[in-house]
Amino acid sequence: MGRPTPDYRRYRCTIGGEVYTVHLNPRHGRRLLDLAIATGSELVWATTWEQYANDWIAPRIGLPSLPVIPLTSDPPSEHGEMFKTPHVAAYAGRRPFVWFDDQVWAEDEEYLRVRQGLADFLLIHVDPMRGLTSRHLGMAHEWLTLTGFSQGS
Repeated sequence: MGRPTPDYRRYRCTIGGEVYTVHLNPRHGRRLLDLAIATGSELVWATTWEQYANDWIAPRIGLPSLPVIPLTSDPPSEHGEMFKTPHVAAYAGRRPFVWFDDQVWAEDEEYLRVRQGLADFLLIHVDPMRGLTSRHLGMAHEWLTLTGFSQGS
């Protein structure tokens, strides 16, 4: 596909002297908030943008300021998992979680299950050329509901 769909807007953001071009869908914030409300879950940033996600992304898609999982530049993985994965695992602890990311793969799932002993999570790979879709949000809603994570369970 290579180009975002028309519902995305292009932004140029400057962070620490670096200029980034990002494509954001202003409807994603509301849809993520609706998912969190419907399932009683918490929205959290797990991004190399760290706190800048609250400054640059959140207001452009209609999200409030969210907690940020601090990411350190750890040494390279010995097991193939992404550098963020241990930080997300530490933040989540034993709580069930859904993680949307364009860099989560089977190695991350194996790391979480085998090395962290976690069972209640869903990794959703988001194609960076297509972005977050209704299908992704539906998968998350269904999983959170079936795991009994939603309110009223």
